[in-house]
Amino acid sequence: MAVETLDDLDTRLGAGDIVAVIVYFVAVVCVGLWAMRRSNRGTVSGFFLAGRTMIWLPVGASLFVSNIGSEHFIGLAGSGAAGGIGVGAWEFNALMLLQLLGWIFVPVYIACGTTTMPQWLRKRFGGQRLRVMFAILSLVLYVMIKLSVNLYSGALFIEQSLGWNMYLSIAILLILTAIVTITGGLAAVIYTDTLQAVLMVLGAVALMIVSMIRVGGWGGLREQFMQAMPNITKDYIHAQQFNLSMDNYTEQYGKCGIPSDDSFVMLREINDPQMPWLGFLLGQTPASIWYWCTDQVIVQRALAAKNLDHARGATLMAGFIKILPMFMMVVPGMVSRILFPNQVACADPATCLEVCGNSHGCTNIAYPKLVLGVMPVGARGIMMAVMVAALMSDLDSIYNSASTIFTIDIWQRMRPRAGNRELMIVGRVIMLILTVVSILWVPILMASSGAQLFIYCMMMIQEICDYLVPAIAAIFLVGVFWKRCNEMVSEAKFAESCTEFLTFSTLK
Repeated sequence: MAVETLDDLDTRLGAGDIVAVIVYFVAVVCVGLWAMRRSNRGTVSGFFLAGRTMIWLPVGASLFVSNIGSEHFIGLAGSGAAGGIGVGAWEFNALMLLQLLGWIFVPVYIACGTTTMPQWLRKRFGGQRLRVMFAILSLVLYVMIKLSVNLYSGALFIEQSLGWNMYLSIAILLILTAIVTITGGLAAVIYTDTLQAVLMVLGAVALMIVSMIRVGGWGGLREQFMQAMPNITKDYIHAQQFNLSMDNYTEQYGKCGIPSDDSFVMLREINDPQMPWLGFLLGQTPASIWYWCTDQVIVQRALAAKNLDHARGATLMAGFIKILPMFMMVVPGMVSRILFPNQVACADPATCLEVCGNSHGCTNIAYPKLVLGVMPVGARGIMMAVMVAALMSDLDSIYNSASTIFTIDIWQRMRPRAGNRELMIVGRVIMLILTVVSILWVPILMASSGAQLFIYCMMMIQEICDYLVPAIAAIFLVGVFWKRCNEMVSEAKFAESCTEFLTFSTLK
């Protein structure tokens, strides 16, 4: 029997879809132009920190969407389809760590007059080597993980839903993002992020409601998810129950499509391969401190707030909104497996290759499959706008932060007398260079990502966590809490961790 693929669904855009997408793009451009006229983009502070004049509401929205990119929609839904709600623990963890940022770290950063995290290391420890090493590491990680994964996941959705070429999709999205980011600075980024946050939440919640109705609510989800298996797995279970003979192909791959017994358990047994409770609580803490409290993309938004009270209000707002992805992304991914088990939960390489072109699995198509399968013509355009909003919000945040680090911590060190005009030009050029490098990195990502994009991201981050993140988190923690810690100790630990990471990554 032929396997239904995404091509079998009606993917045509109706007039309502086209209108929704056009309205979204026009709104983003208008908000960006309004922000450009409103802000001072001629100084370093005005361009990179929005003049430190932002109130808590847009800052909180920008914190949220700077974290929630298209890879979350594709990846969280895919991981939910593959393994249940366990992956939602990453999202709940952020609620607490954002408050650590607002109440502990941001007051220190503001008191120091910090623009970038490497700059804070220079002000805290007094030397330049640690600052430069951290700046270079941050730029490398932005390209290897953040930019490339966002580009791939956003282009994947557009390619699957419209059938466009992957690289054409990427080029279009980059041009749209560049219009706002390169010309408008952080103020334009934050204001457009606010618009995108509203669209993202409303659209994703609407899809969640429609999809949950299709499976009969939470009770129906719990019951049907455990039975959502592809045909080859059902044949395997049937043969096991009645001691029937089966071919080697069914015996080898049939068991791969069985849902985990812990699919509705978030923190699982200590030996669980994906979400052991002890490993998550102890191992994730350094990674969370690194990401939420020391990463330039996140911290830069808090530093743009007009004062400490607004920065704290923004972290509170973003923390509570971070509860939503569990329901907006993970749960719809699980529903997608129920509705399309032979495609989303395909267990054998031949079927997966036919469905999505990836022999490792097709859980990455769970979200676009659900959009195309349950949303009527007219609403699909809104969901396309949601995905584009997620991608653009993440990309504009990364571009702005990466250019800030290079301009302030590397270029200004090489040319200490550079004026504002030169620094603004350098910052914009770096955005363009990062864009080109990211596009070149995407084919490598496509060849190695496997079935679960979010798990791929987490595995790459985990590699970094094992060697680099504990050192980075420790350096910032002791820098904030222990006055006697000096640069020599911090630099030695950072260099040691980088050496270990490069050595073991090469050996693997």
